[in-house]
Amino acid sequence: MIRLAGVTDPQIILYRAPQTRDPEPAVVVFPGGGYYILAMDLEGTEICEWLNSIGVTAILLKYRVPDPAPHTGPLADAQRAVGIVRLNASKWHIDTHRIGVLGFSAGGHLAASLSCNYQNRVYAPVDESDRLSCRPDFTVLIYPAYLAASDSVSTINPSFHVTKDVPPAFIVQTQRDPIGVNNSVAYYGALTQAGVHAEMHLYEAGGHGYGLRPSDMPVSGWPARLAEWMKSMKFIH
Repeated sequence: MIRLAGVTDPQIILYRAPQTRDPEPAVVVFPGGGYYILAMDLEGTEICEWLNSIGVTAILLKYRVPDPAPHTGPLADAQRAVGIVRLNASKWHIDTHRIGVLGFSAGGHLAASLSCNYQNRVYAPVDESDRLSCRPDFTVLIYPAYLAASDSVSTINPSFHVTKDVPPAFIVQTQRDPIGVNNSVAYYGALTQAGVHAEMHLYEAGGHGYGLRPSDMPVSGWPARLAEWMKSMKFIH
């Protein structure tokens, strides 16, 4: 696995989907790594290539790591990345109403943080992209971390202000995940309480950090479930 550390200059990498007549959906991908490293292939390039295979343009974000809590640097990088995608939507043949984010582990925490903190930038504006909305149209959380208030409860961390305007979400985790399935349950519960559409898939076995790589465990089927959800939500056709 490629473990990228010492990222001080954030970067986005564009993975264009095959061209169609109509603008395509796009997903900004946040690899995991505990905010210490970035799992660039397992939770980055591989998911970008899979998104391309279902007609989705992917944008891989190399956000700043290591970064101490409350992880303001990565949040700034995520906000700016979505703004840049919106600014370049016409050039990159992207539908501005179908721009999502997808994160693994700590990247899942970053995706949820962005989805709950899009009204105001956490950095000084740089250019025109920072005047555009950085609200994702949908959120995908794969074995997300740090969402629960504690390891022993399934209550959302109070730093997340979940309202009816938070984007709809698709969530995957396993019961045997050492990170704790309560993170997914907490976010799902907060979304449903706020009246936000959410779909959660909980599997018994599979652990943590499996990405897209196949195994004999049912959790390996999560990409197919995600594609079904995206189609049902009209994010892909």
